[in-house]
Amino acid sequence: MQLALEGVAGATLFALMLLTTADVVGRYFFNLPILGTVELTQQMLAAVVFLSLPVACWREEHVSVDLLDAIFPARWIWLRQMIVNVIIAVALWVIATRVWALGVRAFEWGDVTEFLRIPDGYLIYLIAIMLFLSALLTIGRAVSYLLEGVGVIKCGGPVSQGDKHD
Repeated sequence: MQLALEGVAGATLFALMLLTTADVVGRYFFNLPILGTVELTQQMLAAVVFLSLPVACWREEHVSVDLLDAIFPARWIWLRQMIVNVIIAVALWVIATRVWALGVRAFEWGDVTEFLRIPDGYLIYLIAIMLFLSALLTIGRAVSYLLEGVGVIKCGGPVSQGDKHD
């Protein structure tokens, strides 16, 4: 799944680069910009970000601040990480349900992009699905930290790598 998400996100980013290059060349050398480039750029950028989110959640590559790491006992890192992952998963799930409702509304109202008339609902549903998947993966990560804490597995995630935190 990770490879597929990264592959699609990478291909979308590559297509975004090609579109931008073609638009710039067309605009400045031939006075022929590509119609709808801004809309396509916005949609592809959103797709790249949200296709990458589940992988970032699983790897715990979020932006984080380590204010308490120096004073937090290494033996309790699993508990802290489990709690943090549960909070993140709940937040992602709540956001995903709201975004899904926006997708439903976008299709009901017939929302489309301004120039190319691309239905907005498909991208909104993609965002919601990626948020749901991110929430599930984050819960999976929380469970792995719990299993580490009770001694079932040795390492529950990227943050709990043995004696590195002592």
